[in-house]
Amino acid sequence: MASPHPAAKAVPLVLVLTLVWGTNWALFPLAVREVSVWTFRAVSLTAAGFLLLALARARGLSVVIPRAHWLPVTAAAVIYLVVWNLASTYAAILIPSGQAAILGFTMPMWTVLVVWVLFGERPTPRMWVAVALAALGVGLLLVPARAAYASAPAGFLLGLLAGFGWALGTVVLKRAAVPVPALVLTGWQLLIAALPLWAGALWIGWGHWFVPSWQTLLVITYITIVPMAIGNAAWFAIVGLLPASVAGLSSVMVPIVAMVTGAIVHAEPLGPWQLGAMACCGSALALALTRRNEKGAPASTPRTVRGADS
Repeated sequence: MASPHPAAKAVPLVLVLTLVWGTNWALFPLAVREVSVWTFRAVSLTAAGFLLLALARARGLSVVIPRAHWLPVTAAAVIYLVVWNLASTYAAILIPSGQAAILGFTMPMWTVLVVWVLFGERPTPRMWVAVALAALGVGLLLVPARAAYASAPAGFLLGLLAGFGWALGTVVLKRAAVPVPALVLTGWQLLIAALPLWAGALWIGWGHWFVPSWQTLLVITYITIVPMAIGNAAWFAIVGLLPASVAGLSSVMVPIVAMVTGAIVHAEPLGPWQLGAMACCGSALALALTRRNEKGAPASTPRTVRGADS
């Protein structure tokens, strides 16, 4: 019996990722009402990392990463997780959370450009159309939000930085082809990224110890378990199944969910511009995940990390 195509395996993971990451953005301002961004991210990454490694051990998986792969794993963790987690959180505080998600999820366009510029992997015409649709979707969402960016330019720049850092880290990890299960890889990367965040939390934190309110603890616990642990495990499994550019495009629906969540939680705008963006991003996702071999496309299967069940 033929095994399912990698894109077919990735579809359920994409659905999980869209849901848990899309609903995450509106919670960022709530998570940092009483603790600093650095403390929030350090705690959530550390707890999520240990949780995933414990789950991997419970499933009988080895949690050892070969010594030769520690450098690219560390580089990817710093580029992706540290830059992404800090920049995206600050952006969601400075500008509406849904708009910050839009900027962060310019990542698919950055990924396609990075692999083309650095590795000469020219996108196929089908991928160019998918990228163009994703870019149009982002553009439609940016138009009604231009006033928010004008009043908080740092939020705009941090949102873009988050997207670029995510894209570059994903490409580095994809090229490394680390031969470990996605659960193990994700757990270690979260713990590696937590180290500089703890340093920053201790250095520039508020300087006093206290127990936050139960509401803040509940929000941070949810973000740790669901978006950080489950979401990142789903993401790295997707990276293992699909080429980097396609994996990037698999996330284009996340900011749409973030926009809807922001409208519900924070009364952020949701109208014709957002509906048009949903159609564009959905079409881009369909093109990316159903792409066929085209003339000029690489004939060999891209190197990947192993999936979560390997």
